[in-house]
Amino acid sequence: MAVTKELLQMDLYALLGIEQTATDKEVKKAYRQKALSCHPDKNPDNPRAAELFPQLSRALEVLTDATARVTYDKVRKARKQAAETTQKLNDRRKRVRLELEAREQQAQAQRSEDAEGSRNPRTLEQEIQRLREEGFRQLEEQQKLFREQILQARAQRWKEKAESTRGRGTPKLKLKWKCKTEDASKGGYSQGVLLQLLQKYGEVHNPVLSSKKAGVAVVEFETVKSAKLAVRNEVGLVENPLKISWLEGRLQGAVGPSNPGRSKDSVL
Repeated sequence: MAVTKELLQMDLYALLGIEQTATDKEVKKAYRQKALSCHPDKNPDNPRAAELFPQLSRALEVLTDATARVTYDKVRKARKQAAETTQKLNDRRKRVRLELEAREQQAQAQRSEDAEGSRNPRTLEQEIQRLREEGFRQLEEQQKLFREQILQARAQRWKEKAESTRGRGTPKLKLKWKCKTEDASKGGYSQGVLLQLLQKYGEVHNPVLSSKKAGVAVVEFETVKSAKLAVRNEVGLVENPLKISWLEGRLQGAVGPSNPGRSKDSVL
């Protein structure tokens, strides 16, 4: 999966309250604990809960996907190194400035004490100018190196993004549950109920309930990552669980049941 710019700005480990060395099992455990405490249905008066819940889902997706987690950790490390490089540049600039000020003060004191001193003021001014130019040159070299590191990290992210998006199709899922043909309640699952259950993972189109067979529906997600989260985490109603499988658009090599050769019409 692709790691978005928005995710790169977030500290996913801090969001879940875990260390960078946490295992998949520890990541999922932390996600469940956080999700229970900030679920929008349990916190209707807290607008922060509705914002935090999808962020937790995205953190779970990235940190339990081996490729995405490696990409995120690399960029996170590069950002940290960039911040340290910037701090070193600032410290060096400060030292150069303090050195110049000390030399200028020394020169001023020398001129005040002995206007006829043996040291040529013009020579001192030239030395100060040389030091300034040397400091600027060193700063430019550090900034050039920093820009090159940023470009390399950006190129690597684009490469990994292109590789992760190869082989994708339209993300469609098949939903099944127990339902008798004459059941007017459709086993507890209407379009509205299905939307409420699934849209917390991302944008979805209206689920299409089968007109041929009770207890079957097809839903199309806007993104593969949202569909993947739904397959992995959604269980539906406690009294009538959902069975979710892939129809189209799953990642190559993804584990789990799917029917890539069937279309929506053949299911419904």
